[in-house]
Amino acid sequence: MNTEVTVDMIEKYLALTKQAKKKATPMHNEGTLEARRLADMMRMCDDYTSDAGHFMENGDLVRAFGAINYAHAWLDAAVRIGLLDGHGDDQLFTLPP
Repeated sequence: MNTEVTVDMIEKYLALTKQAKKKATPMHNEGTLEARRLADMMRMCDDYTSDAGHFMENGDLVRAFGAINYAHAWLDAAVRIGLLDGHGDDQLFTLPP
């Protein structure tokens, strides 16, 4: 049972989110409403990823863990609603039905 948040754990999830962001691809052409919405979601992902790194560097591992999971949730949401293609990877994403 995990009862502690560690630097290794944060680094693992930072890497996982980076991998997921690299793998996912936009499903709509630039300039469309969907592409603009996706860009906003990706900014949120990037902001929370940055926050996770900042919190980790300052020793606030609980907030770092929360932030990186929130960042990944933005990717999951974008895949789930059809703004990003997760390429069938159910290990990195919560895929649409």
